[in-house]
Amino acid sequence: MADPTSQSNYIAIATHHLSLEWTLDFLTRTIRGTAVYELEVKGNEVAEVILDTADLVIDSVHVDGSSVEFSFGTKHTVMGSALHIPILCPATKGGYVKLAIKYETTTNCTALQWLDKEQTQGGKFPFLFSQCQPIYARSLVPIQDTPSVKFTYDARVTAVLPVLMSAILISPDSTSFPHDGRKIGHDKVTYVFRQFVPIPSYLLAIASGNLRYRPFPVPKGKDWTSGVWAEEELVDAAEWEFKEDTTKFLEAEEKIMVPYRFGVYDLLVLPPSFPYGGMENACVTFVTPTLLTGDRALVNIIVHEITHSWFGNGVTHADACHFWLNEGWTTYIERLLQQILHTPAHRGFSFLIGSKRLYDDLKLYESRPAYQRLQIAFEHGENPDDAYSGVPYEKGANFLLHIERTLGGINVFLPYIKNYVQTFMGKSITTQEWKDHLYAYYCEHGTRDNVEALDSIDWNAWLHGEGLTLPVPAEYDMTLARQSNVLADRWDKARTSTNLHELFNASDLQKLDANQIIVFLQRLQSYTALPKSHVDFLGSTYSFSTTPNAEIRLRFYQVALLDPQTDAAREYAVDAAAWVVGQETSKGIVKGRMKFCRPIFRALYAVDAKLALETYQRHKLAFHPIARNLIEKDLGLISTNVNANVAK
Repeated sequence: MADPTSQSNYIAIATHHLSLEWTLDFLTRTIRGTAVYELEVKGNEVAEVILDTADLVIDSVHVDGSSVEFSFGTKHTVMGSALHIPILCPATKGGYVKLAIKYETTTNCTALQWLDKEQTQGGKFPFLFSQCQPIYARSLVPIQDTPSVKFTYDARVTAVLPVLMSAILISPDSTSFPHDGRKIGHDKVTYVFRQFVPIPSYLLAIASGNLRYRPFPVPKGKDWTSGVWAEEELVDAAEWEFKEDTTKFLEAEEKIMVPYRFGVYDLLVLPPSFPYGGMENACVTFVTPTLLTGDRALVNIIVHEITHSWFGNGVTHADACHFWLNEGWTTYIERLLQQILHTPAHRGFSFLIGSKRLYDDLKLYESRPAYQRLQIAFEHGENPDDAYSGVPYEKGANFLLHIERTLGGINVFLPYIKNYVQTFMGKSITTQEWKDHLYAYYCEHGTRDNVEALDSIDWNAWLHGEGLTLPVPAEYDMTLARQSNVLADRWDKARTSTNLHELFNASDLQKLDANQIIVFLQRLQSYTALPKSHVDFLGSTYSFSTTPNAEIRLRFYQVALLDPQTDAAREYAVDAAAWVVGQETSKGIVKGRMKFCRPIFRALYAVDAKLALETYQRHKLAFHPIARNLIEKDLGLISTNVNANVAK
């Protein structure tokens, strides 16, 4: 079946290679240029090419060198406007068509966020970055905007600031003078890129700002390179935060998977409005600056993004209905790496931390149970971002853990995983194709017991089931959670105490790492809300109310705002509001990552709707368009009704 989020005719004719010639204009906040396509004909007598677009201005179109008239379909609220381009001589199966489009983006481009210099860490130059997942590449370039189509690309991008793309930088040399030695912010330089590995449209990415590069040492015998990019003022901190672990993570992943294919694995630390923890763009993972804690406490998120090189960027979901194949597999393998790099207890601990997000998000979608499913049957034109949550990550990872245990353990399952990657690398697949392959593998390489074990799984409950719990309760190694739980229990039992300074002090946390502190705070949320005096003491004694670690600060505010009717909630709502928009200190930064801003705004709304709405409205432009859309749905500013997203 065709991708329900695309209007393109990719089944009949598909992009094979894309060449981009772009100029970035920071004054008009637009990209203008030309896109040239090499399209492979899949059907018979194909008479037109249909591309997805959203808010683009098309200047001219040429097919095989000849100018042609083009037309737009009726604009769809979610999917944009289908661009219809006639093929003068209907193309036959196996042939190729060359298409060239001269066009320009607009200020309504959802994929791009243009930042004023004041919104950056350095404060000297503006910044541009893209976020095309899940369906926003169509606002950056006319494209068959579906993960079912993979293509190689090259690009020449001219700008007055350094440029990065999701491809290998051919020139100028990243290790030479920044901006090819020209005056940054003034002189135009053309950057040349080439992506040799076919990728889906959602991995198209661009960033431009006052960027600097720091290479990482590469393990002996590896043919890939790695390093970090960041604004000039942050690059030294970014280098320290990531240089010790990034290549170690990538090397460990290669030992259990197939070799890394993309040649370069770089990180780019973006300004704080970036809406995700990380985005696995090919060759350069975009990451949030909230990972820069100065103690490497949050670098494990890089394991997740590296893992996407095989699950997502390598083996890709066919469309949004099967998104869990990307994120469920990636989360599962990320946690397997925790076991390999550390101990089995670390793997179980990661599942425990993720379970809080899972159950919170299942509860969030209680009124829209279709989004509690792993395999979501999206209607044609439904916005997949409406379903964005921890469910495909956490429910998917738990499903795969259940399969592993049902089959007899990791030693039985790991050979299959490697075969799965080898079989589907470079392809886009559905859940049914994955399941068929799983059965076929164990029929050929396993035993009758293996196949019977697979038969015992309630596939319908896992893939299509709804509700607030997993189909099969999961048990995790709780070793690393014991100290956290004991401390939380002590606080719960002390809720009537008036001598807290005799019961608790900063040394309580000496033997807990950042993740154990997170579990401690999550455990506190499972009890009745603490009195305000206790929340005050908790925040000051452990420095939770001032910590720069956003993961910990989020959980502290969730403890403080747990009961919207309490004095603690009313007081800390003001602090939380200031924190999420970067106004708590003179050096505060907006918490643009949706993992932080969405739950904070939802909690604020429950405590003081006026405060939540006024805070958001004053600072909304500091958030990425994707985050704004979902925050506004959370706050009831726009409809969450599925039918509101479908054009009549």
